[in-house]
Amino acid sequence: MKLSHHTTFSGTQTTVVDVVRWAQELARLHACIAPRFARPEPRRRALAYLQGLLSPIERKNGWQLAEHAREARPDGMQRLLASAVWDADLVRDDLRAYVLETIGAPGAIVVIDETSFLKRGRKSAGVRIQYCGTTGLRENWKAWRVSLLRHESWTHLARS
Repeated sequence: MKLSHHTTFSGTQTTVVDVVRWAQELARLHACIAPRFARPEPRRRALAYLQGLLSPIERKNGWQLAEHAREARPDGMQRLLASAVWDADLVRDDLRAYVLETIGAPGAIVVIDETSFLKRGRKSAGVRIQYCGTTGLRENWKAWRVSLLRHESWTHLARS
């Protein structure tokens, strides 16, 4: 299904219809990957995990994602990533097929870039001393992943 409409509008307000459409698309994506999870619990938790990643919560760690999913502890989210039985290669293939079906059109572009930002201070979450490509030195920095989806009729920019 090729999109014939905007999914993210530039310069206008997000409407309830936009939010409903995004939720429906996320449910459709989850339906594509759900069969790759061996048990129903990780299958359901995978959707909650994706919803958390796409949510406006600032810190996307186990505790915050679990709280967003209305879980009392992060154990389930951690188990999903560490030991749940699912086929990561098939999920990747399903995701690729979904993206091609959804935005695959002549002129569509997907760009994913990892950009590093220097941080000064000792208490920033996710910051550690490591090689930083921006400076060419070992420094305190945090990596951000920036993705750009560009189609002739719409653009979406996301950061994680």
